[in-house]
Amino acid sequence: MKQIGPGNDALESELRAALRGRVRFSAHERLLYATDASIYQVAPLGVVEPSDVEDVRRLLEICRLHGAAILPRGGGTSLAGQAVNRAVVCDLSPRFRSLLEFDPSNRLAHAQAGMSIDQVNRELATKPGGLFFAPDPATVAQCAIGGAIGNNAAGAHSIRYGRTSENIAALDVVLSDGEALRLAPGAGRADPRAHRLASGVAEIARRYADPIRRRFPKLNRRNAGYGIDLVLDQIDRGIADEDLDLTGLICGSEGSLAIVTSAVLKLHPIPRAKGLMLLSFPDLLAAIDSVNAILTTGAVAVELLDEEVLTAAAGNAVCREYLDLIEPIHGRIPGAVLYVEYQSELDDGAVDEGLAKLAALLPGVAAHDCSDARSMARAWALRKAGEPLLHGLSAHRKPLSFVEDNSIPVSRLPEFVRRFRQIVARHDTRAAYWAHASVGVLHIRPMLDLHDPRDLERMRLIAVEASDLARDCGGVMSGEHGDGRARGPLLERFFGDEIMRCFAEIKQLFDPAGILNPGMIVGAGPVESITQHLRVQPEDRPIQVGPVETYFDYHDQEGFAGAVEMCNGAGLCRKTAGGTMCPSYRATLDERHATRGRGNALRLAITGQLSGVLGQPDFNDPQTIQTLDLCLSCKACKSECPSNVDVARLKAEYTAQRYRMDPPSLATRVFGHVRLLNQAGSLMPGLANWIGRRRIVRRVMDRALNLAPSRSLPPFARPLRRRWVDDASPDRPVVALFGDCFVSYSEPHIGRSAARVLRALGYDVVLADAGCCGRSLISMGMLKDAIKQADRTLERLRRYIEDPRVVGIVVAEPSCLSAFKDDWLSLKLSMPIELRRRLAGKAFLIEEFIDRFWSGHPAAGAIVPALDGPPILLHGHCHQKALWGDRTSADLLRRLAGDRVSVLDSGCCGMAGSFGYVAHRYELSMRIGEQSLFGAIRAVGSDAIVIAPGTSCRHQIHDGVHRRALHPIEWIESLLVPHGQ
Repeated sequence: MKQIGPGNDALESELRAALRGRVRFSAHERLLYATDASIYQVAPLGVVEPSDVEDVRRLLEICRLHGAAILPRGGGTSLAGQAVNRAVVCDLSPRFRSLLEFDPSNRLAHAQAGMSIDQVNRELATKPGGLFFAPDPATVAQCAIGGAIGNNAAGAHSIRYGRTSENIAALDVVLSDGEALRLAPGAGRADPRAHRLASGVAEIARRYADPIRRRFPKLNRRNAGYGIDLVLDQIDRGIADEDLDLTGLICGSEGSLAIVTSAVLKLHPIPRAKGLMLLSFPDLLAAIDSVNAILTTGAVAVELLDEEVLTAAAGNAVCREYLDLIEPIHGRIPGAVLYVEYQSELDDGAVDEGLAKLAALLPGVAAHDCSDARSMARAWALRKAGEPLLHGLSAHRKPLSFVEDNSIPVSRLPEFVRRFRQIVARHDTRAAYWAHASVGVLHIRPMLDLHDPRDLERMRLIAVEASDLARDCGGVMSGEHGDGRARGPLLERFFGDEIMRCFAEIKQLFDPAGILNPGMIVGAGPVESITQHLRVQPEDRPIQVGPVETYFDYHDQEGFAGAVEMCNGAGLCRKTAGGTMCPSYRATLDERHATRGRGNALRLAITGQLSGVLGQPDFNDPQTIQTLDLCLSCKACKSECPSNVDVARLKAEYTAQRYRMDPPSLATRVFGHVRLLNQAGSLMPGLANWIGRRRIVRRVMDRALNLAPSRSLPPFARPLRRRWVDDASPDRPVVALFGDCFVSYSEPHIGRSAARVLRALGYDVVLADAGCCGRSLISMGMLKDAIKQADRTLERLRRYIEDPRVVGIVVAEPSCLSAFKDDWLSLKLSMPIELRRRLAGKAFLIEEFIDRFWSGHPAAGAIVPALDGPPILLHGHCHQKALWGDRTSADLLRRLAGDRVSVLDSGCCGMAGSFGYVAHRYELSMRIGEQSLFGAIRAVGSDAIVIAPGTSCRHQIHDGVHRRALHPIEWIESLLVPHGQ
């Protein structure tokens, strides 16, 4: 621990005594904030989550007295390293999350700094006026308003709506001396403190007016240094000092001038009509060359993705499905794609006109119209995933963010790209490109290996040459991502000595103590510092993970060491709506319990940074174990994280490695071997259920297994096998029903329903009572036992896999199917991989099998659709949604019930196998259920049919809203003709 050093004990004690908010100074928690979305890592002194503005004031006062730096941090999505520092992190994102005021008549909203842009707009959508906050960076779902201000974020539509600085009416800030004040036009007339700042800034601007006019680029998108040019422009327009608007100076200041606690946002009417066209080009230069002409058609956005990004999308479970929106070139992924969007606040006329002009302008270009709402949403989801997608590329050389923010006059974009490609080629590498092409902001990621000293030298050389090229082309190296550690060292080279003195005086005026995010913009190190404090060598020593005999095969991520580094910190897991990731973060709003937090914790433990023995994995770190404890292993990160970070797999691996030294507890072994428990209970189910209902027995069980007393226990039933006779008709195709732990011993009625439906469809149905899939063992980290069990079960399934009469192996429980199709393919089993792949290709959810082969069933007319009746609500299982999508259940239900079916956007139910049974997780489990599932079910009438494929989900619905949820096949059975066949 000496290496990373604890925070100051006296400072920590004073903060704990003075603040109502949370104070976190443990080594583990500090290191979770040591990285952002950049390539850098710096351990902070501590972390504070203020509860209110008074806490922020006290924090600043105490830190000033101790000489401790403070880092205001939003969502930690910064790409240039400005959100990591040797400072006390002030994290407003957990508690500053309210919309304080809404003024539709003046198109204003007052939002606290911890709200995400997406959260602001979701709340505005519930209010009258049809207004929204316009800046739309790709991180809109997870970046905080305060962070957007710190970076002066913009996004795809900035050509129409401008940057954050153009969308701010007022800022509530706290200065480094603890003074809280509002900055807004005219604030200097009423507030002496605001007047002092305005007068001081005006004096500096006038003194440096000539170099400001000479050295600042004349661009819509610029975010290098402080925005003093915005103040000088006001002075030139005759605005008096006391009326100056200083909010533009705070925007883009990277938390180095003040802490923003809330902001009054300027709002815009939501466009009534939108049209989006995706244009495919054979290469990058062809796309870039067309941008200037496209802008003449009135487009409000022109976005670019290149072949590298599209190739990365093809390797992501979710994003690859979006590629059907992109027209191929000669049957391949195009060299580049342009998104061209048109908007109108009135009607479709202007949009149609713009699309027609575009078609006439580029008649030979392959195009895909994405103007319908669903296609547009899918297209933009792909665009927003562009940056983190690149981190999913399996290569020693990764696309790195250090010159990814050049802003160039649009007229000179072609020249810049051609010359930049020459720079990259000269340094023996290539780069990935995506861009806000409409405003000349190019995000370029050269491919380099941070473990290679030669590539570190290339990185420094490319940084300098790219900055010089941007200046030569009339642009700047920071368009929206800021300076931070990546570009701060280049500011003096770009602006010169006079402007840097100007910046230093501004910093001194606002922060005379020099404690606000020091080293950002002012005081940045030399060019050599660009390659210092990297997360792969945080103490300027490379970290190499020692050899580990793993249970999973990580060849898809270049080994275990590569898998550990997959999280790039983009923070998409911090979104609070849409999808499933990350259930426990949504319920706690705690960085520690986001996928990013767990990814960081695992990386730190496995690289030895927590133990202090670099390169030596620590598989028994108590704090890491605690961080992993609230992971539901829902697998959502495997698909929803664009970087393909599979925390469920890493958690299981980490836990299994720990069990080599520290055997699992009794409760863990019982939960892991749930099949044995269910088998035993099913021998005499009536007696077992009666005993389980005795209070004294339940208390003993609760204590022994750490069960939550409020959680009901599933009943046992007579085994499905007891009342099962395999069919034996030689001329009928065969379907094998996998006898999972629940359908075999707890819910045999589901197995019987499946058999009746499949037989009615003309199949012989056999029960594949082959053993356990090992799902519970995998989830509990008992991988040694899971591998043995999987090998045994696979051997017993072999005859169904290899028998050509068996046309499908159907599974009732999605988590069992996920073991077949996901875990078994990467676990180091003894059984051949080809056999496992054949099983994965032959196994289906029951309802998926019926729908997929609908027209080919021997007796296809056995099921009659029921388009009339009560509403049907479908809640998909997490593994199902992560790996194949809930359409694997929904498609058949919609085929049979049409518009009666509503698929809930319900995320995770919160049960997750044994997760929701455990006493210390029960409350969290129910809070997760309340987020989007329970309320949706309560909102429908008692006659509504609730369907959930997962046994855990059905159990959670029973405990949470006291409704019985059906397995899909139970409801489908009711449609048989004649019923009961």
